[in-house]
Amino acid sequence: MNKAGAASVEFRGVTKRYGGVVAVDNVSFTIEPGKLVTLLGPSGCGKTTTLRLIAGLEMASAGQILIGGRDVTRLSAAERDVSMVFQSYALFPHMSVLENAAYGPTVSGVAKQQANEMAMAKLELVGLKDFAKRLPSELSGGQQQRVAVARALVLEPQVLLFDEPLSNLDAKLRRRVREEIRELQQSLNLTVAYVTHDQQEALAVSDQVIVMSNARVAQIGAPRELYEQPSDLFVADFIGDANILDAEIVSLEGETCSLDVFGVQLDVPHRGVKQGLVVVAIRPEFIHLTAEPPKAQACSGIVSKASYLGPHVEYMVQCLDKSLFVVDRTSREIFRVGSEVWISIYPKGVTVVSAH
Repeated sequence: MNKAGAASVEFRGVTKRYGGVVAVDNVSFTIEPGKLVTLLGPSGCGKTTTLRLIAGLEMASAGQILIGGRDVTRLSAAERDVSMVFQSYALFPHMSVLENAAYGPTVSGVAKQQANEMAMAKLELVGLKDFAKRLPSELSGGQQQRVAVARALVLEPQVLLFDEPLSNLDAKLRRRVREEIRELQQSLNLTVAYVTHDQQEALAVSDQVIVMSNARVAQIGAPRELYEQPSDLFVADFIGDANILDAEIVSLEGETCSLDVFGVQLDVPHRGVKQGLVVVAIRPEFIHLTAEPPKAQACSGIVSKASYLGPHVEYMVQCLDKSLFVVDRTSREIFRVGSEVWISIYPKGVTVVSAH
């Protein structure tokens, strides 16, 4: 695949209906050439249907789909220059790794020797050149995943699609394979649309993330933007962990406001929300616990749960009538259940998400 091969993907007001059910509702976005964009959301939000609409495995009920600037809305899957890596890998168990990888060009009428050469080149790319004669059953889950990727790459598609590609792997292998997919995508300048419901996975591999909820786009942005500046309550709660709390904007000045949380005053961006009662999202790693009252403003609480997890400690802390989830990565001191602690909140981890 050369750099000229990557293509953009554009949805313009795309809707997909199954009878009376709307699976994708007036969705618009653009995936730039050579970028990895993740479709992220809970089960049933429309992300897999969106991926299948790109592939041509489903046809849009309304709107336009363009790949590389070409209108493909009414084209079949075979007429679109895309390849898909399925959740189940969909490898043929009776075929060798090489035969699986060469399947696409073989059924397209390419001579066997040339198809095998094309397949070997891609197997080498994913580090499986020495496994060409093995059957899929003789490979680990991660290796099977790479065969599926090699097979998808053989025809050098303009767009590569991944549907929950790591869900069958254990946690450690998931991390390694997602890094391999990301490295491959960047080195080959591939345009990739990637579906997952795993927030960590999406944040780790993506140039951009399209968060979906109830068949619509909730927010599009870079991973850091989504985490630090969620557009609403759903995104704040879905991307990573967040404490969703009531607070009050006491005063406004320019782009910032003075926010009252548990009697503590914090200066944070008001994001267009007016003075009065508001809902805020507070990231657990931006809450700091101490045994003694700090010099800065703080409120007191009681530790109700403590879980030591090696690199960090997770706490539930009762403050007034609320339960706060806290992640302490310093672990200089581990507080026992029942301990009184002082709670400091760093403004960087606080986002005003809506008026009350």
